[in-house]
Parts: sequence; structure tokens; C-alpha cells
Amino acid sequence: MNLSRDDRPFAGEFTRTGIVIVAFYIAAQILSDVASLKIAWIGGFSIDAGTFIYPVTFTIRDLVHKRLGKEAARTVIFLAGGINLFMAALFQFAAWLPEDPSWGGGEAFATILGPLWRIVMASIVAEIASELVDTEIYHLWMTRVTRRFQWMRVLASNGVSIPIDSLIFCWGAFGLVLPHGVVWSIFFSNLLVKGAVTLFSLPAIYLVKENFAVE
Repeated sequence: MNLSRDDRPFAGEFTRTGIVIVAFYIAAQILSDVASLKIAWIGGFSIDAGTFIYPVTFTIRDLVHKRLGKEAARTVIFLAGGINLFMAALFQFAAWLPEDPSWGGGEAFATILGPLWRIVMASIVAEIASELVDTEIYHLWMTRVTRRFQWMRVLASNGVSIPIDSLIFCWGAFGLVLPHGVVWSIFFSNLLVKGAVTLFSLPAIYLVKENFAVE
């Protein structure tokens, strides 16, 4: 049976382009969560390494929204949160398994990849909350302000969602654990790096065509 355009999932065409950008979004979320296990010291600031890839997810989310619509973007956000939670549970299970003495490395694996649930939950809550805010602002800008100057939608939505994400994650993961000065250092370094990555990734919004059938 042939479905009309309006009968297709998310009121849009789930083309190969849509599949690719969704895959990139999920991959970037997973990679950023794993990289966040490393706290680096750069230029006098403490910063989790995931900060160097995570901001790209906001722009990729905008691409999902642009191509597949608001409901698809929201679905992908919750899907990524669920996958990250499953990944943490899998790592914990793997760390718990007895190691083969001929291979070794079990203690190192548990130390590096065994999840710290406070950080895991802070990361997932921050991701879902900030990405949902990003979705709403992007949609309001596109429907109530203008469809022109697409880079402005990205700046408007990211400009609000990035500070929300950084605030929730930094204080949820490290508040009352690290000194306040270190937590604020991580927060401000997050803002600087995420802002720079946002500007760098801004042209990517033009990589896919707008699906005007999706609101």
C-alpha cells in the first residue's frame, strides 16, 4: 500500500539523509558520554573531554528537526538518553564479570569505563532537558520568527540550551564532590568550548534540505 506524504512517520520522508543524521546524533551522544570520563586540564581550566564533541549534537539535532520535524527530534532525544543509560548498565555488567587472567586489564577497564552513576544520571538529565529546550526554541524561531537565515535558529536555540546543559551536568555530576571553584571552572570552560564548537559547526545546518511539510 502506498502511503501519502502526510501518512508517513513524523509527517515527513524518512530518507537515507534522515537515517544518516539520526545515526550521527546517537553516535555523538555516546562518544561524548564516554569521553566525559576524562577530566583534562587545559589553559588553566578543568574540562571534561566530552565537551569537545558534545556541542555538535545540538546542531545535528537541528538537522534532524529540519529534515524530519519536531516530533522526530524529540523521539531521537529520548532514544539517545535510553541508549546512554543502557550503555552505562552494560559497562557496569562488563566490569563486574570476572576477568580472564591470561588477558588481564579487568581492573583498568572497571576504573575507566565502570560507570559513576552520579555522572551518568547528571549527563542524561542534562542532555534530555537541554535538547528538549533546544527543540522548542528552534521550532518557535522557525514558525514564529522566520525561516530565513537558518544560522540564526541554531544560534538562538544553542545560546539557551548550552548554558542549561552545562549547569545541570556540572553541578549534578561534580557539585558537593569537587571544590566549588573546580566545578565553576568546568562550567565556564564548557561554555567556552561549546560556544566555539557551535560557531564552527554552524554551516552544517545547510547540509540538508528543509522539509516544509513538517511543522
